[in-house]
Amino acid sequence: MASVPTSPKIYHITHIDNLANIVVNMGLVSDATRIARDLSCSLVGMSTIKERRLKEIEVSCHPKTMVGQYVPFYFCPRSIMLYMLHMGNHPDISYKGGQEPIVHLQADFHKVINWANSNSVSWAFTNGNAAAHLTTFYNQSSKLREINWDAITSTDFRDPKTKEGKQAEFLMFDVFPWTLIEKIGIINSTIATKVKTALKSAGHQPVISVEPNWYF
Repeated sequence: MASVPTSPKIYHITHIDNLANIVVNMGLVSDATRIARDLSCSLVGMSTIKERRLKEIEVSCHPKTMVGQYVPFYFCPRSIMLYMLHMGNHPDISYKGGQEPIVHLQADFHKVINWANSNSVSWAFTNGNAAAHLTTFYNQSSKLREINWDAITSTDFRDPKTKEGKQAEFLMFDVFPWTLIEKIGIINSTIATKVKTALKSAGHQPVISVEPNWYF
């Protein structure tokens, strides 16, 4: 079994068209906050799952808060969600633009939780899909061993246990600061140029890196 990485990275995927607004808002916002503020964006997620995260699934280590009040990250690039966007055939996903315009926003797990703890911001992580009723939530870094790291690094997720483990999530309450994003991974140089344009007025400039292995 794979051991816990010394410096785990976390990844949020979003459409490139959302980058300018993320910079203006100084961070990524939760679905709950997006709805409350009536913020417009290019949505690429599953509507029924978003609804469940907002109304049904409580983050057990932070009682009375719902998953939809948190900004979600995966512990790997090339996620199962990205595969679904790539395939473009899921009935609950209206987005049909493929994987090319999707960018990965990378942050460092330990730096993120240090910031969150210093600023009294709630965070958690799971050992599987945060929208699943049986998923366990943790808010202690020592519990990283509960994540299936073999599944996280696997490129073949046909096995149900691997599929569930690969969907482990990191969650930060309400807003995830833009300044914690250390790298933006994209599929090709064309998208890299567009990302540079979107970020031209940003005070914080993450590394922009073409990462074809992060895509299908």
